[in-house]
Amino acid sequence: MTDRKDHLDSRATTILVACCAFWGLQQILIKTTVTEVPPLWQASIRMTGAVFLLWLWCRSRGVPLFERDGTLPGGLLAGALFAGEFTCIYIGLQHTSASRLTVFLYTSPFVVAVLLPRVVPSERLRGMQWVGLALAFAGVVLAFSESFGHSTSSQLHGDALALAAGVLWGLTTIAIRTTKLATASAEKTLFYQIAVTAAVSPVLSLLLGERWSFSYSTYAWFSIALQTAIGAFASYLAWMWLLRHYPATRISSFTFLTPLFALVFGVVLLSESLTLQLVLALAGVALGIVMVNRRPTSKP
Repeated sequence: MTDRKDHLDSRATTILVACCAFWGLQQILIKTTVTEVPPLWQASIRMTGAVFLLWLWCRSRGVPLFERDGTLPGGLLAGALFAGEFTCIYIGLQHTSASRLTVFLYTSPFVVAVLLPRVVPSERLRGMQWVGLALAFAGVVLAFSESFGHSTSSQLHGDALALAAGVLWGLTTIAIRTTKLATASAEKTLFYQIAVTAAVSPVLSLLLGERWSFSYSTYAWFSIALQTAIGAFASYLAWMWLLRHYPATRISSFTFLTPLFALVFGVVLLSESLTLQLVLALAGVALGIVMVNRRPTSKP
């Protein structure tokens, strides 16, 4: 039986904040590398490298990846949803801005909160938790509202793809919680997703006419190495472990920190301006996450 907790403890919270912080930094890495390395080709290198690192990790720890345990249908479903999410993100970025895409992408926690309790009643959120989820999302919208302008047809196309990516992200989480993947190892759950994406990304890259090369700058390879080793391998493995042991609805609320970390790193690393909107947005997201994860007071 899986040792599943009904609340987030300090260990889970620390891992989540660390993951969201790196994912925010990863947005900066992608932003500063995509002009040199095409996005889907970049994803292909990342996911292939992550598959190799995961295989080495499992070999060293004796974690089986290919035994028959009934997880194949759920694993292929989660892998297809994960690959679809990344495809929508990368294609969407060709039509809309990163800030607009971010807001639509982070509708994912609402997908989890609405659909997952229909299958797993213990994941249901209470009234004030819904208020906290809405407050956290409002903080993200506030942070990026300055870049919202008049929408063109191309931007609307990109926004639709971003929204689709958010839905697919939420559905991936639901697939992991409601299939046999719920009791599979974090390693095997991650393997399905990155392996399917590693197989699909090169095909899509070729279809989009991206130019393949391995002749890149030292910075580009450093960026890809970080995205591979920490992003696609270590942080995703930690995320799968969290989904196996903690409530998915409460974990998902923490992802609202990611785009705000990206803005903070933009201020620190790219000398972007620190605005009052960003400060208020950080406060709103933090308060919202606290409300979602606050444990109910026990009645005497």
